[in-house]
Amino acid sequence: MKNIFSILLLMLFCSLNAQDFKAYQFYDKKGKEISTKKLVKELADYDIVFFGENHNNSINHWLQLKVTEALYEKKSGRIILGAEMFERDNQEQLNKYLNGTFDAKTLKDSARLWNNFSTDYQPLVDFAKAKKLPFIATNVPRRYASQTSKEGIESLNRLPEKDKTYIAKLPIKVTLETPGYPEMKKMMGDHAEEMKVMNFISAQAIKDATMAESILKNIQSGKTFIHYNGNYHSKEFGGIYWYIKQKSPNLKMAVISVFESEDPEPNIPEKEYIPTDFNLILPADMTKTY
Repeated sequence: MKNIFSILLLMLFCSLNAQDFKAYQFYDKKGKEISTKKLVKELADYDIVFFGENHNNSINHWLQLKVTEALYEKKSGRIILGAEMFERDNQEQLNKYLNGTFDAKTLKDSARLWNNFSTDYQPLVDFAKAKKLPFIATNVPRRYASQTSKEGIESLNRLPEKDKTYIAKLPIKVTLETPGYPEMKKMMGDHAEEMKVMNFISAQAIKDATMAESILKNIQSGKTFIHYNGNYHSKEFGGIYWYIKQKSPNLKMAVISVFESEDPEPNIPEKEYIPTDFNLILPADMTKTY
């Protein structure tokens, strides 16, 4: 009897002192915790969902997949997928993989895939393949972003007409009114040349504008377009979100932003926290994949 009492006492002590480790927590824009079930229910009412990410966070990628799977069920399959990680001129290769013409190796050999494709993005593409869903390559080919950064956005006017089909319709409006762009200017410092600063921001702008146009070209009534992109491309309702808002202000769009917290719970960080519609908080010490 004495041994049983000791064991029960030990169990009670351990339960009181056990640390509840959590890999993530979603919050709404008012700072209230939201379950993944409720998150998916609310996302189903939107035309477009931007799911931001930290590219090297495996929990972030896993949640993209699980939320997509749940949204597919909630919407009875009425979803469209798209991602920053695929460039417009690789849509044909991506389609051939989706319809089974290409295997994974052929896709890798023929398209410009990110180094972490097989671990972080192939599960999403394979889900689309299995469910026969469209997966849109939304981003501008990186060579045009590089050209813009070096030579300015006006240099794109000299491109052949075929090349221009891979870029949002010119001219593209570039303004520091876009959330996030003033921050980019500040990052470059006060001593940076104005032309170089605007070229750098313009390179970001043609990515955002092209992804926005790609989404608008492929959106369908009654379906939710879920787009995976680096957090910076939609944070604070800037980037892609801002460009779509200029063209189609009546579309219902949701942004899932990502933040890291030093708190192991994890709770909302005390600094540099500007919430959007939904906010994914991840532990800052989560293992990075690269």
